Amino acid sequence: MSQWHPVCELNQILPATGVCALVKGQQIAIFRPRDDEQLYALSNIDPFAQASVLSRGLIAEHQQALWVASPLKKQRFRLSDGFCLEDEARSVASYPVRVSAGKVEICA
Repeated sequence: MSQWHPVCELNQILPATGVCALVKGQQIAIFRPRDDEQLYALSNIDPFAQASVLSRGLIAEHQQALWVASPLKKQRFRLSDGFCLEDEARSVASYPVRVSAGKVEICA
């Protein structure tokens, strides 16, 4: 059964960046593309390099969607669902994320 887990304060995630959180033993990358409360959460593990780096990737817009490019091999993952543009077989998990009373929460 999934439940909401508090991670940090929203103001601890700067706009146009990502951070990594450990939730129930899983590394989850949380992205805040703009200066608002819209957040996205994906697995932090780059499936091409098997490294915990996606939270440090570059956020970009492509095909009218927001993506993060892995800092290692530059594959792009759609923030809304983890779909990998270069190889859909290597897409990453996405997680529900919300802001409640100024706190970021992940459902896992």
